[in-house]
Amino acid sequence: MKKRVAIVGAGVSGLLACKYALQKGFQPIVFESDDRVGGVWAHTIDSTKLQNIRQAYQFSDFPWPSSAKELYPKHDVVLNYIESYADHFDIYSCIKFNSKVISIDYVGESYEEIESWHLWGGTGKPFGSKGRWHINVQDTKSSTIQVYEAEFVILCIGQFSGLPNIPELPPEKGSQVFNGKVIHSMNYAAMDRSSSEELVKNKRVTIIGTNYPCSMIQRTAHWFLPTGSISGFGLGLLYFNRFAGSLEHKPGETFLLGVLATLLSPLRWGISKFVECYLKWKLPLKKYGMIPRHSFSQDVSSCQIAMLPENFFIKMEEGSIIIKNSPSFSFCKEGVIIEGETKPIKTDVVIYATGFKGDEKLKNIFSSPVFQHYIMGSPASILTLYRQVIHPRIPQLTVIGYAETLSNLYTSEIRCQWLTHLLEGKIELPSIREMEKDVKMWENYIKQNSGNHWKVCEVKQSKAKIIGVEKRSEENPGELKRSEERVETCT
Repeated sequence: MKKRVAIVGAGVSGLLACKYALQKGFQPIVFESDDRVGGVWAHTIDSTKLQNIRQAYQFSDFPWPSSAKELYPKHDVVLNYIESYADHFDIYSCIKFNSKVISIDYVGESYEEIESWHLWGGTGKPFGSKGRWHINVQDTKSSTIQVYEAEFVILCIGQFSGLPNIPELPPEKGSQVFNGKVIHSMNYAAMDRSSSEELVKNKRVTIIGTNYPCSMIQRTAHWFLPTGSISGFGLGLLYFNRFAGSLEHKPGETFLLGVLATLLSPLRWGISKFVECYLKWKLPLKKYGMIPRHSFSQDVSSCQIAMLPENFFIKMEEGSIIIKNSPSFSFCKEGVIIEGETKPIKTDVVIYATGFKGDEKLKNIFSSPVFQHYIMGSPASILTLYRQVIHPRIPQLTVIGYAETLSNLYTSEIRCQWLTHLLEGKIELPSIREMEKDVKMWENYIKQNSGNHWKVCEVKQSKAKIIGVEKRSEENPGELKRSEERVETCT
């Protein structure tokens, strides 16, 4: 009997996981809460473009169409490319749209048994346990709930959707005292074009975190790039190649590689300073108080690098965009008050660009408090996944596409290739303790290189570890009225 594999999410990672599972003869079923594939690309504002160059965001076996000419394609071109990939590899036949996974529950093994295991899943194999996953799926149109069963689950839910991060403020300083409209960027991006334009048309907009007149409250400055190159040098040439990787120390390195990294560390520092000096010269960062307090290399390590929107500084010169630097803010009747200023920023619309609670969303998808505790770890730790795929103490489950990188498509595809080899039994995993030791070692490395932004960074681990081996519910559903419930096998 073919093994049943359930995949949650039909974004880029979910499509890749499904395609590789199909190729290896498994029976994947993909649950997607939306009515189309693409993940975050399916709901974004019109001005969104790919921040990687086109060639750096491409499936290994499915090139961009000849009609895609732009170096940085617009979001609709990217979405069409992703949809074409799903169609080409017959992935649509495996997808259940409008199917929101509200929780998953592991049955068949007691927690006492799981605690006693020396190897992942008891045997170190993806299908070695007698346990099964029950997946509670809600039809987003009828609100009915069905329970599916599968031997293996791949979570591809990402961290930049579903559960917005809304800053917590005292009631007397919160949005309830504000006379205007408050919305998170997630909800703004989900609007159709006419609705989003109507929301901000002729309005004073404050963004906390467009081409429309607005004030931006900048809580932490980061390095931005005007293009994908630095004084003619591509960012990949400076940072994303084997030589650049040899400039820094990494866990598990040999003695000779350690000596080489030590000898070349001044060059790594020099490259970072070169980029910083170039950006300060090229862009009016000092004039507008946008010079970060940390190094460019630190932003690269923590995946905080971004491309500037078109005409951004032109809009600032015109006064259409005003930057305000403040680590904190509060609301008043007329608008927003920031630290260090007595007069409020008068505004009609406030848009939170404050990110998402990705860890909490991942935690909430598990019914078991034990697994919730495992996946979250301590407040001082990052998501503890071995090779950014496996949690050592959660059997028959992997997570793909959660760790952030500067080219998520590439790293997700590498992980999916590695995962399918694991599913076939071609990879032997170390013991749970050895995996946990490895995770801790890389966690310390990430924290060391990413400064205060280590919570969102796993780029170095994912790149170095995955490549080395291969050649390494969105919200608390609360009480739901179940109008229909039955267990189905994922076929």
